[in-house]
Amino acid sequence: MSEKNRDGKRTARERLAVEREKQKSVDKRRRGLVIGASVVGVLGLTAVIGVVAANVGRDSGKAGSVVVPSGAQGEDSLAIPVGGQSAKSTLAVWEDFRCPACKSFETTYRQTIHELTTSGQLKVEYHLATIIDGNMGGTGSRKAANAAACAQDAGKFTAYHDVLYDHQPAETDDAFADDAKLIELALNVDGLDTPRFRTCVEKGTHNAWVDKSNKAFTSGDFSGTPTVLLNGKNIYQDQSLTPDKLREMVLEADQGTDGSGDESGDESDSG
Repeated sequence: MSEKNRDGKRTARERLAVEREKQKSVDKRRRGLVIGASVVGVLGLTAVIGVVAANVGRDSGKAGSVVVPSGAQGEDSLAIPVGGQSAKSTLAVWEDFRCPACKSFETTYRQTIHELTTSGQLKVEYHLATIIDGNMGGTGSRKAANAAACAQDAGKFTAYHDVLYDHQPAETDDAFADDAKLIELALNVDGLDTPRFRTCVEKGTHNAWVDKSNKAFTSGDFSGTPTVLLNGKNIYQDQSLTPDKLREMVLEADQGTDGSGDESGDESDSG
């Protein structure tokens, strides 16, 4: 083989080697770009997930915020007051809108309670519980309580409270879990069915407040609903209690007596 041919083959091999090195460099850079893009993609996805999680956290916190109904009073603002604020007697009532025994209490004592609150002789503090939801399943107790709190915002708690008991479903029927049902019942109360009320019901504006009220009930020394306390004394456990006897007890407290003619002004201010 001539020297010229050998030089030609050597030059060709060298060029091939150079091209292979170039190709390796290109491949290496390409792999680097792919890996870099993958890392950026993962980091970007992580950032997106982080933002979404943060937003979800904020939304959950907002949804879980305790929104107190207008005019609520007492410890932690968990009582909805009805009647004269200067009344000497206070009736604290713990109720669940799905509770049949609560409806029985309302049916028996409602007229007397209305008379006493209207005359300014009695102040009632309503506390809402959701124990039937826990016992029977469902969300009707909670949703009805929220709707009642929405009615309180509109200054129509008492009327809507009574409507809910008048239309109480069977204990096993979770009909109050339906927002449309609660809004439909609002038609029975003049001026309650408004966009504001509907939004309050549908968004569960006072749900967290209802949950807090129920927690106060379950942590209290109560045997069940209804629990009825007159000036701090549990009177509903008294089998001899009647509407007339309740009226008597309130009148006696209003006059500063305990029924025996003795002064008991301090006791009448309790509750």
